[in-house]
Amino acid sequence: MTEGIRRLRIAVVDAFTDEPLTGNAAGVVPEAEGLTDDQRRAIARELAVSETAFLTESDRADRRIRYYTPTTEVDLCGHATIASHAHLFDRGTIDAGSHTLETNVGTLEVDVTEEGVVWMSQDEPIVERVELDYDRVAAALEIDPATLADVGKDLPFAVASTGLPFLVVPVNFLAPLGGADPDLGAIEALCEEVGVTGLYAFSFDTLEADSTLHGRMFAPLAGVSEDPVTGTASGAVGAYLREFDAFEEIPEEMVFEQGHFLDRPGEVRVRVGETIRIGGRAVEALSGTISAPEGEDDEIVEA
Repeated sequence: MTEGIRRLRIAVVDAFTDEPLTGNAAGVVPEAEGLTDDQRRAIARELAVSETAFLTESDRADRRIRYYTPTTEVDLCGHATIASHAHLFDRGTIDAGSHTLETNVGTLEVDVTEEGVVWMSQDEPIVERVELDYDRVAAALEIDPATLADVGKDLPFAVASTGLPFLVVPVNFLAPLGGADPDLGAIEALCEEVGVTGLYAFSFDTLEADSTLHGRMFAPLAGVSEDPVTGTASGAVGAYLREFDAFEEIPEEMVFEQGHFLDRPGEVRVRVGETIRIGGRAVEALSGTISAPEGEDDEIVEA
């Protein structure tokens, strides 16, 4: 081994699916002790998936997790949390049951069933209506404003968060949602203006009969033009649906489908109770090792 080079075990795990190469891919570095921020960023760039999770020991919880996109650190990531715990469970590192996880937004509870379904608790929900012009939002998504104004009579634009804030945009039917071709610069400007991580557009018109809604999520501010299947946004939208009485009685468990227009279909299970929880399966698509120069002074970020 070259002197000064550290080899780390890595995996790419597809979350919110049980079929490899579908759902949302997350990088997982299960033994990330001692890595610098620069090393984490460089590894995330090399893996080039939307988020990579770095797991270490914790004094406050069973383990500590940090999440990096190819360009920046984010405070919370649902699909990378699901992927990480599914990976640890499949490798025999953890057993089925309840586990605690220290994140940048606090300590969360993660449950793994005997069947390998991972459930992640979300932070306390915050939902606030925002006043935005239909024409402006429609132009950012490049869809007809009528598709927003129609459903907007009952469901408003809002910022919703269960750990990360998202701009929630209801769309009347699946066809315009699927045909959206966003202007990412305009999406970024909207997100900056209302202080959110990304824009989540959804319709109750779905591809699968048992799905509650179909969603698409755009987060150019985080370096992600479109995320295939988004856990934290699904938690936020679950809170949004409850806040604005989208159902006479909110279902005990909802299924949010996403990713089909990126050829990465997946589904997020959402439970809205005393706490909001998101859940799903995950499957390993790739495993191996990655090399990283050791020490803070290495030029890894310049490569």
